[in-house]
Formats: sequence, C-alpha cells, structure tokens
Amino acid sequence: MISMKNKIVFITGASSGIGLSGAEIFAREGARLILAARREKKLINLAKKLKSKYKTECLVIRLDVRHPNEVEQKIKNIPANWKKIDILINNAGLSRGLDKLHEGNLPDWEEMIDTNVKGLLYVSRAVIPLMVKRNKGHIVNIGSIAGHEVYPGGNVYCATKHAVDALTKGIQIDLVDTALRVSTVDPGMVETEFSEIRFRGDKARAKKVYTGIKPLTPDDIAEAILFCCTRPPHVNIHQLRIMPTAQASATIAHRK
Repeated sequence: MISMKNKIVFITGASSGIGLSGAEIFAREGARLILAARREKKLINLAKKLKSKYKTECLVIRLDVRHPNEVEQKIKNIPANWKKIDILINNAGLSRGLDKLHEGNLPDWEEMIDTNVKGLLYVSRAVIPLMVKRNKGHIVNIGSIAGHEVYPGGNVYCATKHAVDALTKGIQIDLVDTALRVSTVDPGMVETEFSEIRFRGDKARAKKVYTGIKPLTPDDIAEAILFCCTRPPHVNIHQLRIMPTAQASATIAHRK
C-alpha cells in the first residue's frame, strides 16, 4: 500500500461535501493539501481546523474552475514547494433543476457544463503535465451513477457525468505509457448540499430526496477515494461505483 504521508493532494470543490470529507481523510493520513473552491472563507476555516487537528499543511486557493485563464494562472503561480502534486481529485461539480430538456433553463445548462466538464478539463490540463514531467501522480475524477444511467429530468446533468466517464477513459488511454494512475469514483445517492443546490436552496424539497432511505455520506466516498490512492503502484482502480444498500439504480430505491 502507498502511504499518504507528506503526499501533496489537490482537491477542487473542497469547501463542502465530498471535497471537504476528502480533505479531512487525507489530512488524517498525513497528506499536505491544496484546497481549492470558490468559497475562500470556508477553505480558510477548514485549513485552520485541519492544522489544529492533524498538524496538516494546507495551501488555500480561491478558484472558480469554470474560468480557464484563472485556472491556468493560479496553478501556474502555486509556490514551487507545492507543485509536486501527487494526487488530483477533480471533485467540483453541481446540478441545477430537473426540467425537461425542451423546458430547460439555458444558464443552468451552461453552469453544469462549465463546472462539471470544462472545469475538470481546465484543471486536468494545468496539473497533469506537472505529473507527467515527474512520471508520478494519480488523477481521481468524481463521477456519478448519472454517468451510467439517465433519469427523468436529469438530461443535461447526466450528459455531463457521461462526459466525465468518457474523459476518464480517454485520460487512462493517454497516460497508459506512464506511471500515472487514473480513477473515477461514481456514487449513487450521497447526502450533501447537492440537492439543495439543484433546487436553489429549497431545503424542504432537497430533504425529500433522502426521505425513507439511508444515503451514502461524504465520508463514505472519501474513504473510497483513499482506497483507490493507496493501492500498490501496479494497481489502478479504473472505476469504483458505490451505492447505498437500499438503492439499486438511479431510479430504483427502497424507501421505508
């Protein structure tokens, strides 16, 4: 198994949900963390907490992955002692609404495509060359069951997660002649801010998504990411799909 001690782990969308849990779990394992997200204050508070709890070194970057020039410049300007990134966790992502395609909101489409697909591409394009230069690194993309199935109202969101699946496979092919590893972790129902963001702050509607079922937690997914990253160097977990026990597919779940 590979130790995470002093590994540099770059996490996008680190201010909440799976990204925040990932930061906590990798800090627990002794990693150094580059925490990136739009909500800088949350990142600063997280960095303080991790330093106090685990003595973790953290570099905080306010980053909106939707903007290629911002991504390029901020990663280019990472201090030299932080540039040997060992693990990139492309976690930033979101969903908006459940409209039928012919009734869809164009700004919602743009936000999902720009974050879930283009954002992953921009960050990967900036970080992977640093890994290739050292012939060392691991890219973990956070996909979804929505990258394997399409559910009612999920049209564009599901399309973006299908794109993440295809891009992960493409990167695996592109890097097969290197020592780099590429994984995708694809969860089913996870209780985070996801549904609240999808429904634009409607907490009551978001809560109904998880009614009568025990969903996955962000920690469950973070532990799965850690599992992928700690396998021996000759082992690459290409895809790890995780569901709550009471969920069989994107549309079939047993609720009590």
